[in-house]
Amino acid sequence: MATIDNDQDLRAALNQLNPEQQRLLGSRFAERVMHLSRDERTNRAIATGLRADASPGELEDAFKSAKSYAVTTYTDCGKDTDWMAQADHFVAASITAALMPEALMTEKQNRAWKAAVQARMALNCAMMEDDSASEHEEVEQQHRIASEFLN
Repeated sequence: MATIDNDQDLRAALNQLNPEQQRLLGSRFAERVMHLSRDERTNRAIATGLRADASPGELEDAFKSAKSYAVTTYTDCGKDTDWMAQADHFVAASITAALMPEALMTEKQNRAWKAAVQARMALNCAMMEDDSASEHEEVEQQHRIASEFLN
């Protein structure tokens, strides 16, 4: 039974996953922060990413939809920040990472790790507005989810 206690263990475990497993686990990480999403397309992309039986066409459509929204919601550095809008952006970026098509992947990229980091960014933005959010709790939950997924 694999137990993941830190990010080093998490990255090592994620690097052992095949692309479909990375997508499924990355989608779970995005699902954890879905409550910060303001966009139904993002939420549908997460739901599609979580489905083991999703067709390649459905996954491509979900990726394109989430990517489009993430690009649309990107804000320039140095401007006044709406932290919840930024959190919304990073939820879309998280599921975009999880759904990344193989043709767009580089050798060193890992869908699940990138989705995890983007989900943490969403939570970090939300923490600027809501002090009840906890980055530490999210990291622990990601470790738990990955441990359960591997077992």
